[in-house]
Amino acid sequence: EVQLVESGGGLVQPGGSLTLSCAASGFIFRSKVMSWVRQAPGKGLEWVSGINSDGSRTSYVDSVKGRFTISRDNAKNTLYLQMNSLKPEDTAVYYCATNAGSRGQGTQVTVSS
Repeated sequence: EVQLVESGGGLVQPGGSLTLSCAASGFIFRSKVMSWVRQAPGKGLEWVSGINSDGSRTSYVDSVKGRFTISRDNAKNTLYLQMNSLKPEDTAVYYCATNAGSRGQGTQVTVSS
């Protein structure tokens, strides 16, 4: 059974930083493309970033380019999202996801002064 457990969210002031983690189990993590998606209050799911299986290629939605960095540690079956220069519009529940559509329970990120 695929399990994805996100952590690291919280309340942060504009301009602050957070690092999200996603612990994966139940599948061969090192062979899978992984993504971060988010859902802001009252809005639909938005893809944020993706990374290939060995971490050599990454991609980002335009709104987070230069501020967010996705990475993975295949030895630890863990996906990360380093978020810097956070803005109020980054407020959302963040999920890690597989290409097959599995998601965790999410972690809340709130950017507010």
